[in-house]
Amino acid sequence: MVELDVQIPSAFDPFAEAKDSGVPGVKEYVHIRIQQRNGKKCLTTVQGLKKEFSYEKILKNLKKEFCCNGTIVPDEELGGKVIQLQGDQRKNVSNFLVKAGIVKKEHIKIHGF
Repeated sequence: MVELDVQIPSAFDPFAEAKDSGVPGVKEYVHIRIQQRNGKKCLTTVQGLKKEFSYEKILKNLKKEFCCNGTIVPDEELGGKVIQLQGDQRKNVSNFLVKAGIVKKEHIKIHGF
């Protein structure tokens, strides 16, 4: 008999190189979301900031700038922290983060209606 050298294809991850390199991947985005509470009340959440930033200082400046209350909540899934602000502050937070030089505009994703 003739032996054939057949390779069985294995699972291929097209994003494996992007995860290893320093190129911003899925985890590099800052997500700004809105969560509806009861009635007209809503929360704005900011997730995905780098851990070397001082969340307390960012929160203090956000609260002072937009005249709203806020808190820092630990994130169980990703092990990071999430900033929560009262009200719909999505565009304000996005502009603040870009103006302060914390993240670039192309690294921000705004979610919500």
